[in-house]
Amino acid sequence: MIEINGVQKSFGDLKVLEDINLKIEDGDIYGLVGKSGAGKSTLLRCLNGLETYDSGSIKVNGIEVKELDKKGLRLFRKDIAMIFQHFPLMSRKTVYDNIAFPMRNWKYDKAQIDKRVRELAEIVGITDKLKMKPNVLSGGQKQRVAIARALSMEPKTLLSDESTSALDPGTTASILRLLRRINEELGITIIVVTHQMSVIRELCRNVSLLEKGKLVLSGPVNELFLSQPDALRRFMMEDDVPPAANGEEIQVMLTDDDKSKKILSKISKDLGVEFSVAGGKIERYRDQQLGSMVLVFAQEDVERVCNYLDAKGIVWHRYTPLNIEKLQEEEEEDA
Repeated sequence: MIEINGVQKSFGDLKVLEDINLKIEDGDIYGLVGKSGAGKSTLLRCLNGLETYDSGSIKVNGIEVKELDKKGLRLFRKDIAMIFQHFPLMSRKTVYDNIAFPMRNWKYDKAQIDKRVRELAEIVGITDKLKMKPNVLSGGQKQRVAIARALSMEPKTLLSDESTSALDPGTTASILRLLRRINEELGITIIVVTHQMSVIRELCRNVSLLEKGKLVLSGPVNELFLSQPDALRRFMMEDDVPPAANGEEIQVMLTDDDKSKKILSKISKDLGVEFSVAGGKIERYRDQQLGSMVLVFAQEDVERVCNYLDAKGIVWHRYTPLNIEKLQEEEEEDA
C-alpha cells in the first residue's frame, strides 16, 4: 500500500505540490492525471525517491521514503520500478543485455539472469528480438524492452511516467493491454502519470486529478465519469453542447445495464413528452461502456422528467455548457 499524507513540495518560490493526501491499494492500477505543470510527474518521482519532498509523509509498504539513506534507497528501488516516455535503452547493447542489465548490477548468476530475461521477453512479446539492438526496433518494441527491464527485479510497484505519449494510437493501445495483463497476471501495482484521458479510461480503476499542484478530485474512474464533476470537465475541455435556445438541457448518463439502455424510449412512452437530442457520446471505461446524452425538454416538462429519472435510478445532471474560450484564456494567463 502507498500512503501519501500532507505532502508539500516547492522549487524555490514555486509550489508544485500542496497538501497531497492519497492512498493507493496493493494491486490497483491508479492514474495521476492533469495538464502540464500540474505536479503529477513530481509526485510520481517522490514515490521512488528521485525527488525529495519538503514536508508530509510518503509510505510505500510501510517505508517512509524520505528517511531512506543511499543504501536504503537502492534496496527500496528493487521493489518500485519505473518506465518513461522516452525509453532510455542502451543503444550499443542488445535487447537481451538491456533486460539483463539490472540483474547483472545486483550480481545475479548467469543461469538466473538467462531464465528471467527469456521469461520477460515472452511476457512482453519480444522473444524474437533478443539479439537485436534498440535502433532497429519500433517505438512500441522499445517500450516493451523498457517494461521488461523494469520488471527484471520482480518489483511490487511499477511507475509509468507518460510512457505511451510518444506512441501512435495503435501502439498505445497494445502497450496499455500489456500493462493491464501484467497487473492481472503478476499482481503488480501500477501507477500511471498521463495527460491523456483515453489512457485513464482504458487502463485505470482509480484516478486522481491534479491542478496547479493540488489534488482536486479522486475516485473510481467510472464513478467520476457518471458524476461529471466540474474539475473533470474543465480538464477534458471537450467540445460542449451549445445552450438550448428553448427549453432546458438534461444530461442523462448511460451505463450498460438494461434500464439505462432503454431509458430514452421509455421517457417518451411513459411520460408522453417530446424532447430533442443536443449531443451525446459513448466511450469504453475498461470493460464497461459508459455514455451520456444531452436532451432538451420544454421547461414545463423538466420537473416530471427529473422525478421520473430519479425513480428509475438513472444518473442525470442539469447541463451547463463550459465556457471553453474563457478557460483557454485563463490557461494562457497562468502560463
